Amino acid sequence: MATSLTFSGGAGTVTGSKYLVNDSGRQVLVDAGVFQGEKHLRELNWQPFPVPPESLDAILITHAHTDHVGYLPVLVRNGFAGEILATEATCELAEIVLRDAAFLAERDAEHAAEKGYSKHEPPLPLFTIGDVEQALTQFRVVDFDVDVRLWPGWTAHWTRAGHILGSASIRLTTPSTSIIFSGDLGRPEHPVLRSREIPDGATTVLIESTYGGREHHDPAGAAHEPLASLIRRTAKRGGSVLIPAFAVDRTEVVLQTLTQLHKDGRIPTLPVFVNSPMALAALRIYTETRFADELRPDLDAGSFVDLPQLHEVRSTEDSMKLNSPKVPSIIISSSGMATGGRVLHHLEHMLPDPRHAVVLAGYQAEGTRGRLLLDGAQHLKMHGRQIPVRAEILQDEEFSVHADRSELLDWLAALSPRPTQVFTVHGTPESAAELAQAIRTDLGLDVQVAELGQTVQLP
Repeated sequence: MATSLTFSGGAGTVTGSKYLVNDSGRQVLVDAGVFQGEKHLRELNWQPFPVPPESLDAILITHAHTDHVGYLPVLVRNGFAGEILATEATCELAEIVLRDAAFLAERDAEHAAEKGYSKHEPPLPLFTIGDVEQALTQFRVVDFDVDVRLWPGWTAHWTRAGHILGSASIRLTTPSTSIIFSGDLGRPEHPVLRSREIPDGATTVLIESTYGGREHHDPAGAAHEPLASLIRRTAKRGGSVLIPAFAVDRTEVVLQTLTQLHKDGRIPTLPVFVNSPMALAALRIYTETRFADELRPDLDAGSFVDLPQLHEVRSTEDSMKLNSPKVPSIIISSSGMATGGRVLHHLEHMLPDPRHAVVLAGYQAEGTRGRLLLDGAQHLKMHGRQIPVRAEILQDEEFSVHADRSELLDWLAALSPRPTQVFTVHGTPESAAELAQAIRTDLGLDVQVAELGQTVQLP
């Protein structure tokens, strides 16, 4: 029997990764992410899944970002009862991510009911904390670099992807074929983690294309000098620096960078506030010694973050106090693209003041407030009001831990044996198409741009 592959998400967009494999009566889903960004994408989260969730035999997870795990509670609530397989760090980080997502979803539904702005009566969350609790009971920890037998003729193998703690590329072998799902691939060197590794080759490869049409530019001078310069001049004019950052991995990378800049004397000693309970929970996992073997060999698990005035912000009251910092400070808060979370309140208060600055720490997807700031918006709509943008805005792409076009090509070229066919996924239509053309031209491989909802028969 042939293997079919359906692109149920992560095609034509950088979010919602879901890849459905069907072979010999078994159905396996690789990743289960929610769609984020523009409204037409978010609305897809409410559409029925292409197959009954109870018909899925297992779900394999590459890593713990919301666009790869955030749909799990929906599938569980609607009947999925099988195992969810992921590395140990992914399981622990996914618990943090899913609990936080449920809290926000339930709170937003309550707020919509109070204000009466929902189309639904009553307003409902996409999933609840109860759905998350059930999903967590179905997780199963797998190790890197081990063939995990699923059923006769089916094995799965997780190889380090160097994107976030626990992240992996998955090589799935079915009775008919073999497929690699790249997941999100890190750069050849990650600021905090061990470098990515190359899995054994497969007949079919799905490769992410977030930066498929772009190259990262290594700084001509010292690393992160635009950031260091911004911090120095913002502090000098009495302002504070706000860094919207993803709670998982990006906050750790930002803190490690600030630690190094301070040790080198390139930024002044300032209070640094981490204002995200989710980020603080993830930071604890990153600094646990049991995950030390996932970190770069030149970093110590307990001290890669070492700032003299580092403060953890937990309560809502303390968070609100940071809206008007009394002294020049650095505030790190989620979410990384300013789509929600505590960072919105800081933006609302800080953007109108030209003394302050906002640092966009990496990729900003279409339809997000981060992208609007990057594109030079003069106003941002938040909490029903138009907020003027007078603060200084900087994008620091050195924080990106997504491989660029050349680094994606290098990873693909290193696979042995060479794939028979390649699909570019998890990117905008433009970036996926540009990467596909580069693969065709530079590597001579048969490549297609995946389309949302498309089902293909694999060789």
